[in-house]
Amino acid sequence: MGGEISSLTPEAFVQWTEHDRGYYLQGEGAVFALYKTVRAIEDVAAAERRALTTEERALVQGIRRRTFVMFEEQLQREGDPGADPTIAAP
Repeated sequence: MGGEISSLTPEAFVQWTEHDRGYYLQGEGAVFALYKTVRAIEDVAAAERRALTTEERALVQGIRRRTFVMFEEQLQREGDPGADPTIAAP
């Protein structure tokens, strides 16, 4: 009742999810190294007071698709019934 409800495309869902995971979660391993890479790309652009270039944006989006799959596959291995790496499938 009330409240705003909206839907996202699978790609938008993947990007938002990985943005939040990269921002809020901490840990070790390949996924977290990739989160740090995205953060570094974004930090450089912010320090230079500019938007991401087309190439940087494409790189960040590609990394986020990859980390989504990696994270969801790990959740599946741990038995999470809601994990679905196929959401990021092209």
